[in-house]
Amino acid sequence: MVANLDVPGEVAGAERAQEVLRAWVADGGLVCALQPDAWENTAAWGLLLADLARHVANATRELKGVEPAVTLAGIRAMFEAELDAPTDEARGHF
Repeated sequence: MVANLDVPGEVAGAERAQEVLRAWVADGGLVCALQPDAWENTAAWGLLLADLARHVANATRELKGVEPAVTLAGIRAMFEAELDAPTDEARGHF
């Protein structure tokens, strides 16, 4: 069963919007669809990932009362560990 998230109102009402990433966990693994050329400078993906981490941290504070700094520290540690020693190989095509 697939549960889709709603498109945020800010996107639905925007004059210009481009979807750059969708991600699912399917049978225990990450499946994603992305636009790898969404930005000319691929380093911009770092901004997206950092902003995403902050959104997760803020949502976790609202849902569970966990301070964002605690959540961000855990995300940062796991991010660096996964980059250094991947637990799975990225596969797929674009």
